[in-house]
Amino acid sequence: MGRVALAAKITHVPSMYLSELDGPRKGTRQDAINGHIEIGRRCRELGVDTLVVFDTHWLVNANYHLNCAPHFKGQYTSNELPHFISNLAYEFPGNPVLGHLLAKACNGMGVETLAHDKTTLAPEYGTLVPMRYMNADQHFKVVSVSALCMAHYLNDSARLGWAMRRAVEDHYDGTVAFFASGSLSHRFAQNGLAPEFAFKIWSPFLEQLDRGVVQLWQQGRWADFCGMLPEYAAKGHGEGFMHDTAMLLGALGWSAYDGQAEVLTPYFGASGTGQINAVFPVTPQDGSAIPQAVASRADGYTNIATRL
Repeated sequence: MGRVALAAKITHVPSMYLSELDGPRKGTRQDAINGHIEIGRRCRELGVDTLVVFDTHWLVNANYHLNCAPHFKGQYTSNELPHFISNLAYEFPGNPVLGHLLAKACNGMGVETLAHDKTTLAPEYGTLVPMRYMNADQHFKVVSVSALCMAHYLNDSARLGWAMRRAVEDHYDGTVAFFASGSLSHRFAQNGLAPEFAFKIWSPFLEQLDRGVVQLWQQGRWADFCGMLPEYAAKGHGEGFMHDTAMLLGALGWSAYDGQAEVLTPYFGASGTGQINAVFPVTPQDGSAIPQAVASRADGYTNIATRL
């Protein structure tokens, strides 16, 4: 019935907001903003009605959760970086119908998921920053998905992504885009060194690790990447333990995915972390080749939080 028309790994660095404001950072993240604008343009061109955001700033300790309220409006100040994002106004429509369809499909595949439509729960900035540039005119409905998962299996997140794709294609009357909103390496600069690392990666090791991963994406070497994802999430300080990335790859077909990433905003450093905007073409998948690692829990795919 429905269609997943676009998938992307996107940045949400708060310095994008600073880039709008008068001061020394003005204009310094325009390339990242332009990447978001281009993704929004493509979504409009493809007839997308709803953006589903896997948000690595939404921390959860049990189950997976979807914020699918009918409407979102408010002002947001980051408790993490209040000097970067303060009093950011936002407003856009939600999609309760899709949210419940997604949750039902996830539960049907054994991934415990709750959809929240009658809620005062506000979105986090992993959703709000991209929506500022992709959805300023409130053209798209939005569903936000918890992706800072503190006690979860990475392969459950991959199964969640696949279940969500099945929900859209089998039960939804519309067109959807999936976004993994999070960084590559996510080792922030040590306190007191943030200005020095405003446009740099924390270490040469992390930078080379990230750049090697981007190469794998561009070459379409998904079996290699999926195989290394748990260790990459750990040694690369992956944001949200890289559950957003597992969700995205699950939706695309995991290691059976056969597309090649298109980089819109080249890899860049922000406060020590590694960032990118990259589009992943959505290719046909019947699910028969989805590997066992996505179909059931496996020790090698536990969250890094359970391995320390």
